[in-house]
Amino acid sequence: QVQLVESGGGSVESGGSLRLSCAAAPYISCMGWFREVQGNEREGVAAIDDSDGETVYADAVKGRFTISRANGENTLFLDMSNLRPDDTAMYYCATSQHFCGWGMLKNRRLLDAWGQGTLVTVSS
Repeated sequence: QVQLVESGGGSVESGGSLRLSCAAAPYISCMGWFREVQGNEREGVAAIDDSDGETVYADAVKGRFTISRANGENTLFLDMSNLRPDDTAMYYCATSQHFCGWGMLKNRRLLDAWGQGTLVTVSS
């Protein structure tokens, strides 16, 4: 069973930056980041296919967030810059053996494993 542990959340001012990390065990090629605001549905943020390096991003974060994997390590990152108050959410990493890229972001209910989440708060 895959275990995921997120870290790196915190409070920043609008325009600031944060890096989220997700330690995964064992190795899974397809991983992604999601976020959830209380009362709303969880939404896909970004996903990466480590087999070919392909990355995909939700329109709301494109150009501001970067998803990456550490070479040779089972660690997923989300570098967030130019943060806005509407980025405030609980951020979760997830994995899937069946869905990758856009498929992962669109099929969140069918993913295999989720972390416990890390809170990001952006103040104006």
